[in-house]
Amino acid sequence: MAVTERPTETQSAYHLVRRAILAGELLPGQRLVEKELSERFKVGRAAIRTALARLEQEGLVESEPFRGAWVRTIGEAEAVEILEARAALEALAASHAACKATAEQIEALWAIHRQMEERHRQGDLLGMSELNSLLHRTIVEISGHQTAARLIESLRAQGVRHQFHTILVPGRPQQSLQEHRRIIEAVAAHQPKEAAEAMKLHLEGVIAALRRIGRSTL
Repeated sequence: MAVTERPTETQSAYHLVRRAILAGELLPGQRLVEKELSERFKVGRAAIRTALARLEQEGLVESEPFRGAWVRTIGEAEAVEILEARAALEALAASHAACKATAEQIEALWAIHRQMEERHRQGDLLGMSELNSLLHRTIVEISGHQTAARLIESLRAQGVRHQFHTILVPGRPQQSLQEHRRIIEAVAAHQPKEAAEAMKLHLEGVIAALRRIGRSTL
């Protein structure tokens, strides 16, 4: 019987703080005080300090001497750059997925898409957005491209707070469903070039939605 190793306190602190940032429980610009985080997550201050240093390397946290650390704020321009980089990497992953996908994996993609359609019918756009992330992660997993997977996860973590806003743009949910359908169809047909192009077009659509949000707030 396999033995599952328990995470160290430092690993636990990293995952707890990271999850809180990505979930919006710790907001952009919010100060990250070691003592407060230690008490909140029931881990030692040394573990929190190490976790914050690691999160700073990932671009989720900023710090300065004598000022401490805070949740990094990512503006629209940087969010667009992140999506442009993701488009290149996820297009690569989609092409690899199209070459490798098994019948079971393809069905898993369609199952996620059906759930997205159901969330759309129910008006649960945030739930739909969460499934969107799951679909993208599943395609990357199917691709088996470990370098792309690592880079994509880092970029996704930095831009995740903008993701939930784009799905609220009028007309964007239905467009997103159509774009994802084209991606899955290309993967299912084992057409790598078409899968890469469909993924690229999808993320360009996300960029366009993000820019619409920016214009509407001027």
